[in-house]
Amino acid sequence: MPTPAKRENIFVNLICNIAVPSLVLSKLSSPERLGPEAALVLALLFPLGYGVWDFLQRRKVNFVSGLGFVSTLLTGGFGLAKLDGLWFAVKEASVPTVIGLGVLLSMKSKRPLIREFLYNDQVIDIPKVDAALAARGNQTAFERLLVQAGWLVTFSFLVSAALNFALARWLLTAAAGTPEFNAQLGKMQWMSWPIIVVPSMGMMMFALWRLLGGIKQLTGLELEEVFHAQAEKEKAAS
Repeated sequence: MPTPAKRENIFVNLICNIAVPSLVLSKLSSPERLGPEAALVLALLFPLGYGVWDFLQRRKVNFVSGLGFVSTLLTGGFGLAKLDGLWFAVKEASVPTVIGLGVLLSMKSKRPLIREFLYNDQVIDIPKVDAALAARGNQTAFERLLVQAGWLVTFSFLVSAALNFALARWLLTAAAGTPEFNAQLGKMQWMSWPIIVVPSMGMMMFALWRLLGGIKQLTGLELEEVFHAQAEKEKAAS
């Protein structure tokens, strides 16, 4: 059985992608400090550097992390080109829209994205679940369950896209390339968590709850048996 990929450190992720860039943009963009352009470049070096470091640590890149990396590059490019705030709003909305549509369109493929988000081998003991589904003849019913989860995840990303666009249009009112614009960009970074990420994660958790409930019903396994931690305990005890 292949060793699951090393899990991402969510706290380091938040520090490098949200906290530090927001502080740099809001505190160092004034002309007497770094100036708006240098502060923007410095702020973006943290998420870009984190993306490279995380890849070297886990040796894994996926559709979502790749889009995030491109989004960060576009933020820097738009900022240095001094584009209007509307372009930032479109960019902010486009990333979750592409992810949501990617989840939906990949449902008929050999590797649907819903398996990356909810049904992945880092958390779930997939061979055990698949064996239990096969033993009960419930593979088709499980595929229908995955499709339902895919629709819920797609909906959560489309809601996120709408909220991203609205937040960017509300906050980014200053001229690009100014300290005021950078401060607004930094504010948008940290406000996205309570306003956008938390509701989206809530919908994602609801989709996971529905999926796990369906797995329990279709396989006859208890939930603690579905996860890798339980499998490791059984292996150690044998």
